[in-house]
Amino acid sequence: FARLKMSDESASGAPRSASGPSQIHLDGLAMLKIIKHCKENLPTLVTGQLLGIDFEDRLEVSNCFPFPVQKEDSDADTGSEYQLEMLRCLREVNVDTNTVGWYQSTYLGSFVTDALIDTQFNYQESIPQSVCILYDPLRTAQGQLALRAVRLTASFMELYRNRESNSFNQLKRQLKFDDIFESLSVSVKNSKLIEALLFELDTSDNTANEFDRLDLSTNPFLEKHMEFIIESVDDL
Repeated sequence: FARLKMSDESASGAPRSASGPSQIHLDGLAMLKIIKHCKENLPTLVTGQLLGIDFEDRLEVSNCFPFPVQKEDSDADTGSEYQLEMLRCLREVNVDTNTVGWYQSTYLGSFVTDALIDTQFNYQESIPQSVCILYDPLRTAQGQLALRAVRLTASFMELYRNRESNSFNQLKRQLKFDDIFESLSVSVKNSKLIEALLFELDTSDNTANEFDRLDLSTNPFLEKHMEFIIESVDDL
């Protein structure tokens, strides 16, 4: 599949899965964890697990945890063991451990790849309500929160199950974005205690400090660039 650009408009014309949610309620803490994980690992693409519960036509995402960056020589079983250990630890502290999907960072709206489609297909096959939340740190830096949720359409799911057939190879060239994905509305929810704290901070003058000079968000990006440059020099 060729890479497609992320659109800010909802794919309202796409057929909605009968068993899938129509809206996503994302907890504020989970959103901050996603943003922090994606921002700290720039320019590397990262993924993580979404935890929560589905209720009627909406999906409640209450928590999440990051997946470790897989190296070329790493064992695939290591990732599975890490997920099981994380879920066990979260269960011990009474945190939601129901898997409801996954998240991934993306750059400048380009996210449609074979890997993403195959991963989301496997999620929806095992967990029909699951979604994929995409966060774009570069577009967010321009002043707009680039966060969206997508699922594979029911028609594409049926088509992708027969991806080994010749008919699929012929039809995939004619597919558009709306034929593959359906976009879901995302709303950020906070508990009453957090809302009370935010209101108190908003009405207080104690936060009127210059913290911008302490922002070191560019360091991870520069560090990754230096690593890539060193690897290129070694190759030469």
